[in-house]
Amino acid sequence: MGLFFKTILSALVLSLLLARGVEAAEHNIRILAFGDSLTQGYGVPPGMDFPARLQQALTQKGLKVAVVNAGVSGDTSAGGLARLDWSLGDAKDAPDAAIVELGANDGLRGLAPAEMEKNLDGILAKLQQRKIPVLLAGMKSPRNLGASYAAEYDAVFPRLAKKYGVLFYPFFLEGVALKADLIQPDGLHPNPKGVDAIVKNILPLARKLVQQAQAASIAPGSAR
Repeated sequence: MGLFFKTILSALVLSLLLARGVEAAEHNIRILAFGDSLTQGYGVPPGMDFPARLQQALTQKGLKVAVVNAGVSGDTSAGGLARLDWSLGDAKDAPDAAIVELGANDGLRGLAPAEMEKNLDGILAKLQQRKIPVLLAGMKSPRNLGASYAAEYDAVFPRLAKKYGVLFYPFFLEGVALKADLIQPDGLHPNPKGVDAIVKNILPLARKLVQQAQAASIAPGSAR
């Protein structure tokens, strides 16, 4: 191949790469916030739920995102696994990234941590299969269930995060749990101030998640 044709080919390849980069930059990254009532926004006014506030915070950082509220109040890890395929949709509708926040109701009901781990493993495996970057939000066991249960339960989240190599936020309610001014009267769910505290704490990892999704969207063979 002559030098002229090599130059033309290189220019075409570069222009295609630049075009894909521009397209990705203009593309709204869709994040699936997949969880229970903590995600859904139990007890807070419309627009004050975690997905809505996280979208606002990311937008203020100059990122083009849409955070989809896929929280279901009362959902366990088993319920999440059962509805995951429906939540993801087909390839053209699939989210670009996901935040997984499940397990609190497993702990409140004293369900076996081994079963919770199996369910969460299934969720993460499915997301990995679809090449969807994940931020896993961990939970802490209610301490009234005993030290043995708490140790087994608490170990599930970091173990799965390591297994799948996903971004990991160890405790979704970090800095909020047991704070009277940040929690609703039920002692479990964050009030609007608590939601904002969660968003502030998790925001650095959420920004990394967006960056991962942006990189995946311009990688060769990125179609899910």
